[in-house]
Order: sequence, then C-alpha cells, then structure tokens
Amino acid sequence: QVQLVESGGGLVQAGGSLRLSCAVSGRTFSNYRMGWFRQAPGKERDFISTISRSGGNTYYADSVKGRFTISRDNAKNTVYLQMNSLKPEDTAVYYCAAAAAGWNPTRREEYDYWGQGTQVTVSS
Repeated sequence: QVQLVESGGGLVQAGGSLRLSCAVSGRTFSNYRMGWFRQAPGKERDFISTISRSGGNTYYADSVKGRFTISRDNAKNTVYLQMNSLKPEDTAVYYCAAAAAGWNPTRREEYDYWGQGTQVTVSS
C-alpha cells in the first residue's frame, strides 16, 4: 500500500505563489510516475501535471503551462508543485497521485493511489 499526504495549500492573492508538497510512503517512490490533479466545487477532477519516475520528463495541462512546475526528489520520497502567477480560477482542492504503470498519465484512471487533497484558494 502507498500513502500520499499533500501539504502547502492555503489562501493566496491573485498573482501570488504557493508550493505544494506530496510525501509518499509505503513503497519504492521511484517506481511510480506522479501526477497532480485538481477539483473545483461542482466540477470533475482535472489533470494538471505529471512527472516521470526519474523526473526527467514532465507534462502540463495548457491551463497551467508556464505558471506551474512539477518536480520530485526521489531521495525524500516527495513530489512538488510550484504554482506561480496564481489566478482565482486556480481555486480548487489539489490532489497528488501515484501510477505504477499506464499509457496516458493525464487520465485519472491510470493512477493507483491518491492523497486526501489540499485546498488552494486564490482571492481576486
């Protein structure tokens, strides 16, 4: 079993920054591709970003490209999401997830384990 715990959410003004962390335990962290998703009230959980097992490959949704940066530290079993130039529409609960395998890391169904989420609220 793999446990994921997100932290770093909070309230920030538009244009500000936050860094989310997701600590992973239970299995070998470097065996998993990691992803970040978010879910606003009344909406589906949407893909934001993913990073390969080594950290050498990343991919972003168009809505966050150029503003968000995903990274991982395999020695610390942690994945990060640096969020800059935040907008009110970024307000959501942010989830990290771990995938052991799969072909399309933008799909929720490809992820095996999920964290409990952390709230990010961006005020205008």
